[in-house]
Amino acid sequence: MLDKLKKNTIFFLLPFLIVPAITGCGNVNSEPKSKTANTARNAQLKLTCFYGTNIPILGDNIVYLAKRVELASAGNIKFKLFDPGKLVGPMEVLDAVSSGKIEAGYSTPAFWMGMMPAAPLFSAVPFGPDTSEYLAWFLAGNGMKLYQEMYDRSEFNVKVLLMAIIPPESSGWFKKKIETVEDLNGLKMRFFGLGGLVMQKMGVSVNILPGGEIFPALEKKVIDATEFSMPVIDENMGFHKLAKYNYFPGWHQQASAFELLINKNVWNSLSSTQQIVIEMACRDTIVYSIATGEASQAAVLQRNELKHEVETLSWPPEIIEAYREKWLEVVNEQSAADSFFKKVWDDYSDFRRKYATWGSKAYLPRSK
Repeated sequence: MLDKLKKNTIFFLLPFLIVPAITGCGNVNSEPKSKTANTARNAQLKLTCFYGTNIPILGDNIVYLAKRVELASAGNIKFKLFDPGKLVGPMEVLDAVSSGKIEAGYSTPAFWMGMMPAAPLFSAVPFGPDTSEYLAWFLAGNGMKLYQEMYDRSEFNVKVLLMAIIPPESSGWFKKKIETVEDLNGLKMRFFGLGGLVMQKMGVSVNILPGGEIFPALEKKVIDATEFSMPVIDENMGFHKLAKYNYFPGWHQQASAFELLINKNVWNSLSSTQQIVIEMACRDTIVYSIATGEASQAAVLQRNELKHEVETLSWPPEIIEAYREKWLEVVNEQSAADSFFKKVWDDYSDFRRKYATWGSKAYLPRSK
């Protein structure tokens, strides 16, 4: 009877003994073909920032993204943020991520225009789209495809993700009023992206400086004027202390886009679930950046006038038209000089024509 009981017990337990033995054997380094966020290795990525994390909106966006990624992945993915200069300087972000020195970076592509002439088209387009139209081109048009192609063609080993878009900027801070086109001639000014090329054609001596260097340059009279960003960000930079004339509209940046760069080897090492978590967090941050950007401006403009004694001014129509005329010259010159710039510009222009004619903003019959 006892022998029979032992045999029955062994037969009953046998399946439970065999299954763990089978699943526990084999190559201990092997991984399932499809990894989820819970089974993939934890990803701890150092991320260097072009903008300080203490700056409103610009810094808030990357802090928000890092928190959302960590929460959505239950701690499986973490970005450790480093302010400009802590690991590399702002202008070194792209090279550092591409080389693998740092796993990820947060920046604005127009700063790379010296290496890739088309880069500013993925940052801001003078007389260009508002946030909704820009986002439509990036995500529903060919924008993101061309964006990645630009980095690949230039042999940068990065995966690029659109991670934020902010509303219009001001057109700049000036120490004296600009009442005619001639008043711009000979001015020394910090200016960004393709708008800087326009200003050069207006006779302005243009210098592109990272954010942290602008106030000292104004203070030491290295520059006479500057543009940087939208009012809430400019207030944090303290420009109102040195320049009392703030001009609108920001014709050069009606919407400004920001990028998350991840070393391509690092990106490919992530599981598909981890990649999707990061992509979804970027989409979430885009919504956050647009909403918080729009909501924060009115109070700052009021403070500028009532507290900081700033004159908020509109460009005279003849100066706006002069900017527009020079912008068209820049487009033609850049398109002739660089075939990829022309490719991106043509694609964007075609999208915009369709958007303006058939787009959801107007709900109007097609123009004849």
